[in-house]
Amino acid sequence: MSHEGIKFVSADEAARPELPKLTGDAIKPAKVRVDKTGGTGVNIAWADGHESHWSFAWLRAACPCATCHEAREAEGRDPGVPKPKTAMLLPMYEAPSRPVEVTPVGKYAIRFKWNDGHEAGLYSWDYLRNVCDHLGNGK
Repeated sequence: MSHEGIKFVSADEAARPELPKLTGDAIKPAKVRVDKTGGTGVNIAWADGHESHWSFAWLRAACPCATCHEAREAEGRDPGVPKPKTAMLLPMYEAPSRPVEVTPVGKYAIRFKWNDGHEAGLYSWDYLRNVCDHLGNGK
């Protein structure tokens, strides 16, 4: 018996409405600004007129690589929601997420090398625009 296409979800996830996936000019960036020096994040003006902004902390917690995606699914976290901190008597200082390197990948994505050493995620324009609209992250 095949179970392809079957996905088990939480009650919260099942209650969320399924939003249509964006295509065309909606996922074509007209202008991309990465404020690596100021540390404010990424701004994208899309060809359809929509504007989006993501902080670096949000982007790091939304890494689309397979390892991060699977960890979020296993923990029931949405993209952009950080891992819960373990309770400690004296919490360790953790530097804010910042890219040490930003590289365009063809005409379809951007890659960040993060200050924690992680660099596996390719943030495609499709992924960024769809998480922006679906999670209310943008103008």
